[in-house]
Amino acid sequence: MITTRVETSAIYKCSLERAFKCPMLCDITKVHTGYFLSPRVTHCTNDETWGKVGGSRRTFFAATAFSKEGGTALDTVLDRIENKYWKIEVSDLKFPTMGIKKFQGEWYTTANDNGTITVRYVYTLFTESTLLYPFHWFVTKVLWRIYMNHVLENVRKMAEGNEPFVQD
Repeated sequence: MITTRVETSAIYKCSLERAFKCPMLCDITKVHTGYFLSPRVTHCTNDETWGKVGGSRRTFFAATAFSKEGGTALDTVLDRIENKYWKIEVSDLKFPTMGIKKFQGEWYTTANDNGTITVRYVYTLFTESTLLYPFHWFVTKVLWRIYMNHVLENVRKMAEGNEPFVQD
């Protein structure tokens, strides 16, 4: 499998717990609001175990220029180290993927001496298509990085604004 990885970071002014929990346990429709070509999340189902290692949920996306019906994916928590690290996988993609098989996202939180939190957000795209690799590289390194910064800003607003957790 061929991978492409992208990373970005931000500084939050909130508690370590808020910076850690908000991206995974707040309302996902406020995290993934869509941006440019990335579809917004409309809702999730089967999320009773979400937030626990091995837990999952089915995520539903709005229609886009590429898919009039929207689509779904299976989100699974691969790892969780309290107040430090999340690793999730987005797989079982039910929308046009152009050879993309899955994604893995990692969310790192580190408390700084000045009371702020450094958040590091890493995403890895997995594909089996050598032919489409240049396209996948561009999507990951350029478009997905832009979207990741959009997500970081959405999460920052929720963390600093004490948005309630939907799950825990």
